[in-house]
Amino acid sequence: MKKKVLSLVLASAMVVSLAGCGNSSNDAPANDAPAAAPAETQAAPAETAAPAETQAPADTTVADGKIALVTDVGTIDDESFNQATWEGVVQFGDANGVEYTYYQPTEDSTEERINQIDLAVAEGATVVVLPGYLFGETLSEVQTTYPDVNFIAVDVSEGDMTAPIESNAYACTFSEEQAGYLAGYAAVKDGYTKLGFLGGMAVPAVIRYGYGYVQGIDAAAQELGVDVEVKYTYGGQFYGDANITAKMESWYSEGTEIVFACGGGIYTSALEAALNYDGMIIGVDVDQRSVGEGNDYNPVLTSAMKGLTATVVDKLEGCFAGNWDSFGGQVENLGLADGDYLGLPTDGDSWAFETFTQDEYAELLAGIKDGSIAISNDTETQPEVSEGVTVSYID
Repeated sequence: MKKKVLSLVLASAMVVSLAGCGNSSNDAPANDAPAAAPAETQAAPAETAAPAETQAPADTTVADGKIALVTDVGTIDDESFNQATWEGVVQFGDANGVEYTYYQPTEDSTEERINQIDLAVAEGATVVVLPGYLFGETLSEVQTTYPDVNFIAVDVSEGDMTAPIESNAYACTFSEEQAGYLAGYAAVKDGYTKLGFLGGMAVPAVIRYGYGYVQGIDAAAQELGVDVEVKYTYGGQFYGDANITAKMESWYSEGTEIVFACGGGIYTSALEAALNYDGMIIGVDVDQRSVGEGNDYNPVLTSAMKGLTATVVDKLEGCFAGNWDSFGGQVENLGLADGDYLGLPTDGDSWAFETFTQDEYAELLAGIKDGSIAISNDTETQPEVSEGVTVSYID
């Protein structure tokens, strides 16, 4: 079978060493500057800001200013978490004439994440968007270093932080177990009985996706009265590589029909393996149907999405409209009962199911929203499954 060459995609998912600063159109680095220098040679705005205790009390309403996003591990165009949050910044900035830019840490460390925030503030950022749980410790520090800056942290929980959240910061997590449930339920209802889950790192958000997926699979299997097999593993990273691709190829060669690839760029390994064995995958965080285009067939059945872009836009709108005090200082968990924060893509070609219908999907959504369908968010205990459903947890 012909397949799309994925080596460049795989390589880009692994690169985390270049720091980019885009202008408001994201066409070129700000001021035509090269990639950010290593931390030790970058300007250190920490010296330019007076110590927190000597600064005036924070005005947590930002009437105007500049937005900065500092990426999580991975790139701004990762077709996943970083890209989705960045698209929220771009959408709001373009619609409202607000300047924006992004910064990419040169390494995976709290020190380097703080370095990039220091640089962003020195270059005029008044609102900083931080995507991913890795920013918990960083947020705990910078919120007091820069009390006049507003911080919007997506996928950061109280448990990720080392200090209480301050009034100039906002953090939220999502009920990923609900999106995972939707994906697992829909896949089984569409006829898949040999399924897999490939997580990135075993962090709470990824585990919630995975355990919700298993619960959805189990519910649909009970309804249909079918036997289902599930293979479940974590790759320990958020990018694909040859070893993970080989593991996925072994799954597909042994009969696995579809794999939920959950964890940033790790989907590249599942996608490559699926194309080699006529398999299918489920995307995550955003609608990843497009990454399967250009092949003899599109292997992306659906995606378990959460409203990253919409959440960023919503909070930026509140911030710039002077409504920060209505949510600043809070850590929220956003689920379907709170709004359409999670779901499967339903538009056009993104709905690729053959037998699972949108009416069934709407009924499922309604059940989760009103609580009649209960989904556990426990990340410590593997979900119980019914007779006929076998889940193999693989190291």
